[in-house]
Amino acid sequence: MGLGAAAGAVLVALVALGAAPAAGAELSGVFQELGTSECYFTNGTEKVRFVERYIYNREQYLMFDSDVGEYVGFNPYGEKNAKRLNSDPERMEYKRGLVDTYCRHNYRIVTPFSVERRVPPSVSISLVPSSSQPGPGRLLCSVLDFYPAPIQVRWFQGQQELSEHVVATDVVPNGDWTYQLLVLLETPPRRGLTYTCQVEHGSLEQPLSRHWEMPPDAARSKMLTGIGGFVLGSVFLALGLGFYLRKKSS
Repeated sequence: MGLGAAAGAVLVALVALGAAPAAGAELSGVFQELGTSECYFTNGTEKVRFVERYIYNREQYLMFDSDVGEYVGFNPYGEKNAKRLNSDPERMEYKRGLVDTYCRHNYRIVTPFSVERRVPPSVSISLVPSSSQPGPGRLLCSVLDFYPAPIQVRWFQGQQELSEHVVATDVVPNGDWTYQLLVLLETPPRRGLTYTCQVEHGSLEQPLSRHWEMPPDAARSKMLTGIGGFVLGSVFLALGLGFYLRKKSS
């Protein structure tokens, strides 16, 4: 059973004495009045709850809850207003109807961009240097530009999952309404082994895997290249010499 919430808020700051101070003048007081409208959805729109809160200087003094069906005050001022508002039949009918006219109505509009929206992640592995430990570096799995936020990232060495020595950042929102996550494997990679970063996300029909192997070092690569060049040159020399001898004998 899924639970979602949406909220809208209006904040009003009132400066004491009703006028903004001149440049450089100190405020004699600031008062904040905050009103929020919240929609809570369970299992889609099967069960919907509308909540309206009124807060003064961070203290909630009045609330309307559709599950309760009326206003409730939390201090003498809130209780006074709750009694006044609850005695207005037209207002109460309107507030109780916001479950449908506000919450369910906007759910249908927003759902394609929120609840149903799926953006698959891009996944890459890089070798990053370690500032605290010697060795070839550490493997970093970068999981970028995905939506929604829930995601699972796992490291494997061959077929064995590496559950220890794995450090992950928090899931961080991007500016384009997507998220990103970095997962570091703290143990240094070993030559001859395959490492896999596996990602599971709601946008993917099956887990997405990226593989990485330690490349040969530069000296060994040059040596192998030299040996290969020598062998290839010897082959061409033998073929050329054989062709020359056959042509001379003819």
